[in-house]
Amino acid sequence: MASDDIAQLTDALSKTHVGDGELSYKGLGLKLDNAQSVEALVRDIERYQGLRALRLEGNTVGVEAAQAIAKALENKDLLQRCYWSDMFTGRLRSEIPIALKSLGSALMSAGTRLTELDLSDNAFGPDGVKGIEQLLKSPCCHTLRELRLNNCGMGIGGGKILAEALTECYRKSSALGAPFKLRVFVAGRNRLENEGASALAKAFQLMGSLEEVHMPQNGINYTGVMALASAMQHNPELRVLNFNDNTFTKKGTLAMAQALKHLRNIEVINFGDCLVRSEGAIALAAVLKEGLPILKELNLSFGEITEAAALVVAQAVMDKPHMEKVDLNGNSLGEDGCEALREAMENMDKGDILGSLSDDEGEPDDEEDDVEEEEEEEEDPVTTSSAEIMSFLSCPTVEKLGQLGEMRTNLQQQVDASDPNKASDVFLKIASLYNDEPEIKTMVLETVDAVLKKLLSGTTLHSYCFLSMLLVKLGLLKGEGKMKKVSLVPGQLLCLEHAVQQDYFSPHHVSLLYTFISKNIEALKSCGSARDRLSSSLQKRYHDQH
Repeated sequence: MASDDIAQLTDALSKTHVGDGELSYKGLGLKLDNAQSVEALVRDIERYQGLRALRLEGNTVGVEAAQAIAKALENKDLLQRCYWSDMFTGRLRSEIPIALKSLGSALMSAGTRLTELDLSDNAFGPDGVKGIEQLLKSPCCHTLRELRLNNCGMGIGGGKILAEALTECYRKSSALGAPFKLRVFVAGRNRLENEGASALAKAFQLMGSLEEVHMPQNGINYTGVMALASAMQHNPELRVLNFNDNTFTKKGTLAMAQALKHLRNIEVINFGDCLVRSEGAIALAAVLKEGLPILKELNLSFGEITEAAALVVAQAVMDKPHMEKVDLNGNSLGEDGCEALREAMENMDKGDILGSLSDDEGEPDDEEDDVEEEEEEEEDPVTTSSAEIMSFLSCPTVEKLGQLGEMRTNLQQQVDASDPNKASDVFLKIASLYNDEPEIKTMVLETVDAVLKKLLSGTTLHSYCFLSMLLVKLGLLKGEGKMKKVSLVPGQLLCLEHAVQQDYFSPHHVSLLYTFISKNIEALKSCGSARDRLSSSLQKRYHDQH
């Protein structure tokens, strides 16, 4: 080693931080190629009694240097925290797994009990995961609480290997009576995609101990999101959920909303740049209304959310005492919508928590084609033991409704709040028969009351999903996928006008409907006076409750 290099290394090592059980070489920019280059570093490790944390991040370590460091670690049984991010800059990808295996073997030989392992910003790919596979499966990691693998290029293959290693760690530790309880998992920018995410979801579900999950920018769409959502339900201590810059669309967002219903400790939700769209935002607003008592931050930026849906979200955070930040930037509010949102937040004394709206995309173009990634769902045939009810739903007429007699109450059995598409169809079919002839009017409204009472009496999430689907079919909200267009008739709006005055139509439901109808009143112009009556009734009840 040249004398200049030795002088430079000596100077760098003089800046190392030693204390509190931690030895730090963080950010020294050392190029450690061979055993000679790490002699001083190795000496420091060997002399450090009670070494609990080793920081090597921000240097570049070759295979021979890693082997020398590993040798020094073989008797450091108190080591708990390894901060080894950004440690292989400029190294061949083939070198990294070898270096990692050496370091891992040393930790296993020492019998360490790790609590933190950070290997972020090491572009090691799937082979790099193989380099830490045995370490993760070993007793060293039975005590691991934080695992950070951000920006490592793991890919689908690496995700699967990692999932299998975490699963084995859990099984082996459980067999010894002390189950593996990982609390923090960080794996952003890894191209995990659906397969990698779904494999990890199974491991997460098994562990059930997660408090923070950070998986932004992984190319995951609704299939992987649904798998992750299902796993999150089984981790009741979750505080932070960060899936920024993946693609939820409606199915993924609804699955996440369903999961959030079960989680009482969530403080931070980051679904920014996830294409949650307006229907998804309404579903999340429903969960905000019903739960998430200690939520502090909500990021729904860049999600193609329109003004009315953003206002529904704003109403939902009104009663959240711990709320510190709401990010709705980069959506499709338009200039007037941004102003309306700011005003709504100010009126609730929450103006200070609303983030910037400087990147708003403007109101959506109605003519814009909706690119849909999700598979179309096939329509299930109506299942019922009554041929008369089946006949009515396939081709509704006043005569058929009258002929049902007592069986009209059975129509409510044909609606299921968990299937808002079919439920909204049933409501619209019944409501389309409304007219002012007293007997028909009474018959239709009684049937509508029975159906809506069932649909709106369940969870807030189910009722909001039903109402948002109804808004889609009324042309007041842009939905996803191919949707049969409903030919609006005044009777449908008059049935709604009757319904919003009933007890089963809660203040939350009134607010949701009022927000959309007041912002999109022109969409209902074909129904003339029926539209005006509905608007007037909604306005009266909305202002009465505010």
